[in-house]
Amino acid sequence: MARPKNATFEKAKVVAENRRARYDYHIEDTYEAGIALTGTEVKSLRFGEGSIAESYAEVSESGIWLINANIPEFSHGNRFNHQPKRPRKLLLNMREINKLHGAVARQGMTLVPLSVYFNGRGRAKVELALAKGKKAPDKRATEKERDWKREQGRLLRDRG
Repeated sequence: MARPKNATFEKAKVVAENRRARYDYHIEDTYEAGIALTGTEVKSLRFGEGSIAESYAEVSESGIWLINANIPEFSHGNRFNHQPKRPRKLLLNMREINKLHGAVARQGMTLVPLSVYFNGRGRAKVELALAKGKKAPDKRATEKERDWKREQGRLLRDRG
């Protein structure tokens, strides 16, 4: 029997996070995708190495690919080591792939990875967001809101 899908993903160990994505994009929807990795890539991720800061996802006829994600070579990987910035295939249902393909093609959305993590079963997963880019005024508003929340916290702490 299939496990029910819920909106929040069970993240046992977060390896890499794209904190800049929430500042640069309006996040519309999030998806949990598996990622096709080689053995040395998994070992490198388990050591907590990896970066998705400049990465993005691309829809092609053969599926969805994670582009420009950096997983450094494994230190004990000898000749079977992987290429650090190779494109990696993301594993999603066909229905999800078609939905994402339609949103990217018709509505001008972008696929942005938010985080790479290991779930409760020890599988490497990518939290993928369907997002729309923010303009400069939107970014300023986000910054203002963040500063106000920080100031509110300070005021409440000083008061109590």
